[in-house]
Amino acid sequence: MAKKKRKNPRKASGAPKRKEPPFVDRPFEGLAGECDLVAMRELLPAASAPLRLTGEWKDLDVLLVTLLPEMWPALRREDGTILVALQAATRSGDASRDVAHAIEAAAALEPGTPLRHLDLPEAGTRLQDMVDAGARWELTIHDDFEFWVDPAAERAPELDRALEQAAEQIVPSTAVGGVEHAFWCRMGKEYLRWVRGEDEYPLLDALAKLQARGETALEDGTRLIGFFRSCGLMVPVWELNPGTEADELDAVAAAFESRLSEALADDSPLTPEERSARSGLISREVTLR
Repeated sequence: MAKKKRKNPRKASGAPKRKEPPFVDRPFEGLAGECDLVAMRELLPAASAPLRLTGEWKDLDVLLVTLLPEMWPALRREDGTILVALQAATRSGDASRDVAHAIEAAAALEPGTPLRHLDLPEAGTRLQDMVDAGARWELTIHDDFEFWVDPAAERAPELDRALEQAAEQIVPSTAVGGVEHAFWCRMGKEYLRWVRGEDEYPLLDALAKLQARGETALEDGTRLIGFFRSCGLMVPVWELNPGTEADELDAVAAAFESRLSEALADDSPLTPEERSARSGLISREVTLR
C-alpha cells in the first residue's frame, strides 16, 4: 500500500505566509537626513532628531534617538511623544521599514509605556512613506541621555542612577564644523569618521586618485586607515594626531572636501597606480548591516 502523503500543517490551515521586507542596500535613500541616520545607527552614542510626519501619521510627534534604556525599540511618553531608537535589536533587511514598524507599534501604546520588544516586520510602510520630504532635518548630539526623561512623568532616583551609568559609557563625539556628516570621536585615540552620501564606486575611484597622489591625509601626522560600509554608504575613517580636538578640524576637513570634490569631478580612467590604491582601500573595508 502506498504511503499517504503528509500534509503541511501550515498549508492545511490556510495560514498566510509572512511577507518579509525585501533587502534594501540603501534603505534611507531619498531622505534629507540619510547620512545622519546612518551616523545615528552606527556611530553616535547619544543623538536625536525630530521627525515631521505626513498623511495619516501627521498628528504624531516622533523623536528619533540613538538608544533607549534596555535596548527598547521605542517608547511613548506621557505627553504622547514617540521615541524610536535607531540602535535597536530588531533589524530586518530594510532599516527604513524597521523604523516605520517601530513608529506604528509605538503609536498603539498607551502614553507612558515602553515598547519592550518588537517582532521582525512584514513588508509594509517605510519611513519614506511617512515623512514630510520638505521638512528641515535637525540632528542634535548629546553628551548624556537626558532625552530619555519624560517631562510629564515623575523623576525617580532609579532613573537618575541609570542616566549616570549610561553617560559614563558614552564615547565623546561631536560634529566637525564647516562640512557635513563628519564626526570626531575619542576612543583612546582621536578619530574622524565621515559619512559620505556619494555612490560607492565613484567615491572609491576619487579616494583612490587622492591616495595615489598622497592627498588623503587631513594634515601631517593623520592618515586614512580605512572605511566601513553601512546602509549602502561609505564611512571613511582617519586616525588623528594625538590630542586633536573637534574644533581643530574645521579647516583641514574643508580642504579635504575640496580635494575630494575635484577628484569626484575627474572621470578619467584610473592609472595603474590608482587602481593599486583602490585595491588597497577595498582591502580595508568592513561592511555593517
